[in-house]
Parts: sequence; structure tokens; C-alpha cells
Amino acid sequence: MLFTSASFFILLLVTFILYYLPFFSRLQIHLLIIASLIFYAYEQPILLLLLLFSATINIVTSYYVIYGPADKKKIIALAGVIFNICILSFFKYSPLFARTLLNNEGSIANLLLKIPLPIGISFFTFEGISLVIDAYKEKFFKETSQIPVSLVRHAKRTIFFISFFPHLISGPILKAHDFLPQIKQKHLKDIDWDFCFKNLILGYFLKMVVADNLKDFTFWMRYPSFQAFSSLSLLTMLFGYSCQIFADFAGYSIIAIGMAKLFGYDFIANFNFPYISTSFSEFWRRWHISLSSFLKEYLYIPLGGNRKGKLRTYINLLITMFLGGLWHGAAWSYAIWGTFHGVALAIERLYKDNLRVKSTKFTNVICGIFVFSLVSLGWLFFKLSNIHHVAEFLKNVASNYAYRDNAQIITYIILYSSPVVFYHIFYLLKWQKITTQKYDYIFYGIMLFFILINSGSPGAFIYFQF
Repeated sequence: MLFTSASFFILLLVTFILYYLPFFSRLQIHLLIIASLIFYAYEQPILLLLLLFSATINIVTSYYVIYGPADKKKIIALAGVIFNICILSFFKYSPLFARTLLNNEGSIANLLLKIPLPIGISFFTFEGISLVIDAYKEKFFKETSQIPVSLVRHAKRTIFFISFFPHLISGPILKAHDFLPQIKQKHLKDIDWDFCFKNLILGYFLKMVVADNLKDFTFWMRYPSFQAFSSLSLLTMLFGYSCQIFADFAGYSIIAIGMAKLFGYDFIANFNFPYISTSFSEFWRRWHISLSSFLKEYLYIPLGGNRKGKLRTYINLLITMFLGGLWHGAAWSYAIWGTFHGVALAIERLYKDNLRVKSTKFTNVICGIFVFSLVSLGWLFFKLSNIHHVAEFLKNVASNYAYRDNAQIITYIILYSSPVVFYHIFYLLKWQKITTQKYDYIFYGIMLFFILINSGSPGAFIYFQF
């Protein structure tokens, strides 16, 4: 069920009305759980069983980590994490295993290739891991009692945490210690309407006007279509895809944040104007923040972080980004994309460890252009999952300079990418206090107008596949 579909808006409206009726005030969590399960089961009801099975594993293991035998605490937590990883690996990476090691041949390979990829599985398994590890560490739960003595109550809270529909399909990735303390009765009078309105308008504008229109022109980046286009056309498409993937994913996250706030829940910001970054480390502090912080807290730091010497730091960065890339999809192109960023981060870290260069406005601009260019280049591994097609695309960029430019595609990509450019420019202007917020509603009114008259054809969110 897409956030842009009529069926979703009906579900949202009915849930919202019932949620704030005094008669249902004690059943708010139950209503949101029911709505979330309907939302998830709408397209493929059978996959709801997997979501509930995953939730059950995390309910049981996190509960007995806290209330089970003290000497079994570590093994129970380890079992919970392993179960989550096994579920994710089986459903997401079995086809990759069949293609890589079995060469798509044999009955086992055929069986593995037919395993469905449940939408959102990468997100809800990571959230389950967060719950189990947080319970084991007792870092957040021991004093605040976020895991109640009642197993039934804990089950209800956990299912709600994992299935809450604004984040269920494509994030942001929630951490148990951030979300569970928020679970309590909510009131209509406490809604921050200004916050909700701005986030929903901005999110839907980025998704429906920017991303959904750009997809019709970046479509030609597929193999072998791109071979017929000029170098400039191909570079423009790559720029457009960079803007599209930002508008698509940031749009989804901003919509999710606005919707969660309608029901009284706060999600962390998932994007913070990433394309103004002047370094790769800054980019990853601004892009997909919930994933970056998850990988840092639950993988990079446990591996040793930067506490065990420079060489180990570089290795930890490469491992973290390799696995982070593979998390995005069941193809080696995603692992290469992650490794690409891991190498960039390691080189950047090596450079900063050994050289001290004074930062100026000019160097910041040059670094910003350089980082954006390499980040955009990396998105090729998202668009073209076949590595050979990526190489062919770059070959055509280098060789097709004499081809006639496609003026229509170039014009429309620049047109629909411009909101992403201005979005980042306005942030810089506000940061420098050149503009004020008194004109905000003019911009939101314009965005609403374009949502109504110039939305592209509906398309699934790019990150649904993850």
C-alpha cells in the first residue's frame, strides 16, 4: 500500500478518527497495531505471518534477557540476534546465494530463486535487533522499565514498535530505546499541526512532484537503452537520478515523520540536507541518519570503532560500509556501492590523520562538488544492479560525446531536479540568516499547488525493495 494511494488515505483517515475518539482512548495502541497490520498485509497477506514471527522472536528473547536466568542472559540475546540475521539472510540473500554459488542451476537454486522478498524486512529485522541488544545491555531499560513484567503487555508494545505503519515499509529505522518510552495515551489537543502540515506537504511534494516525474526520464538509464544517448544526456540523467533518489527517500521519511506526529510519536530526522556535504563523513551524518547511527552504534563501535589504532579503524570502516551496502539489496552491486563509500571514508580518514589543510569557502565549494559528484557516481550501482552495465554506462559517457543531445530529457531533468537544488540552497541561506521563516507558508502553498496539478504517475518508493 503506497502512501500516495487512495486506499492508504482511507485507512489513515479512519484510523485517525477512531484513535482520538474518547471511547477508544484506552485502545489507541490496539487501533494502531490493527491499522499497521492491515497496511502491511494489503498487497501480500501471507507475508504478515513473517512479520508476526519476527516480532514473536524479539518479544520472547528480549523479555527473557531481562527476566530469565542471569547466567543465560548472553546466550538468549545472542540467539535473538542470530535469529533476526537468519530471517533477513534467508528471505533477502537466498537468491543471491543461488545466483553466485549455484549458478542458477539445480532444484535447490530454483527453490531459492522463488523465495519472495518481503517489503520492509531490512527495517523491521534491524529494529528487532535493536530491541534485543538494548535489553541485553540494560543501558536504557533497567532503570526506566521499558520491558514490563507482563509478557502480554510487552508483546503488545513490541508489535506496535516494530509494525507502526509510518516507518514499517521503508524507515526511518527506529531504536527501541528511542521509541518505547513514547508509548502512552495521546490527546488531540497536543498535535503540533504546523509541524505535521509542513512535513506532509514537503514530503509529498518531493515524492509526487519531484521523484515521480524524474523517474520517467531517468528510466532511460537502464541497459541497453542508455547506449543511444549522448555523454551530456547520460550525465544529466545521472544527476537527475541523484536528485530522484534523494527526493524519493527523503520524501518518504519526511511523510513518515509527519504522520507519526499526527498520532503523537516522534521519529528522528532521517535526512539533513546531505548534498551540501563537503566530506564523506559529513554526508553519512546527513544521509539516511537512522541507518548511519544504527550501523555506528550496533556494528562499528562493537567492532572497535576508532579505539584500536588507525589500521583497525580503516578496516572497521570498510567492514561496516560493506555490510551496510549489502543490507540495501541482494546483489553484489550494493556491496560494491558500500565498499566504494567505505574506501572513500577510509581515505578521507587517512588524509585527515596525516594532513592539516585550512578550510576556506573556496575549498568547501570544491570539496562539496567533489563529494556530490562521487556520491552521484555511486548511485549507478543502485540503478544498474549488473556491474557490467555500470561499466558500460561509464564507457558510453566517455565515448558518446559526438551523439546528439536529447534536449527534451535534459530540460525536464533540470526542471524537476531544481527543487532539490533550491531546497539545499535555501537551507544554506537560512543557516547564514539571510532569509527568515515568515515566507515559509508561501513556499508550502506553492508546493501544495504543484502536488495537486503536476504530480507524476505513481511509483513505488525506491527503498521499498530494501
